[in-house]
Amino acid sequence: MSLQVIGTGFGRTGTDSMREALNILGFGPCHHMRALLDDEAHKMQWRSRAVSGTPSWDELFNGFASCIDWPSAHYWPEIITAYPDAKVILTWRTPDSWWNSFSKTILPVVQASTETEESAPGSQLISRVFGWQPLTREHCIAVYEANVARVMADVEPGRLLIHRLGDGWAPLCAHLGVDIPDVEYPRSNNTKSFQETMASKIQGK
Repeated sequence: MSLQVIGTGFGRTGTDSMREALNILGFGPCHHMRALLDDEAHKMQWRSRAVSGTPSWDELFNGFASCIDWPSAHYWPEIITAYPDAKVILTWRTPDSWWNSFSKTILPVVQASTETEESAPGSQLISRVFGWQPLTREHCIAVYEANVARVMADVEPGRLLIHRLGDGWAPLCAHLGVDIPDVEYPRSNNTKSFQETMASKIQGK
């Protein structure tokens, strides 16, 4: 199985809803950070990629038809080159809206982590995304905006869809050339549910 859809947007831009949407549309299984949280061996594969860069994309995406969210979104320039026929989706929300969500969900997890660089991905991947700099509002938003600008500059328009929060099925289905399904567009992993999920994982350790 080869990737058919590649996501380039940061976490907290509707990526989990997009994961569900792609699964519904037949572009699944969709790779997402959840795949690492649920499979320790797979997490170790990505750790090897982060540290040494040796595993192949075909190995990391074995069994997946699409990818969204981190860690793959950090490596999108390499991935879209490796899969030139895949469609590209940039999930997007305004920088301020993104920061408000990121700062209440992923950021506290990163700040509380005791992982080392060698235990990447996880929180150390986020540090890698942001250049190992302090995760201030100004710096994080600057990196977020730079990623959006690079995607828009480097991915040809016919291959790229910018999917904004609230856009729903119509532009996504048109981009992928499929019919709109007779179900509501997914809405998952909001700030409250993210916090509840992380609290549950911590208590389960």
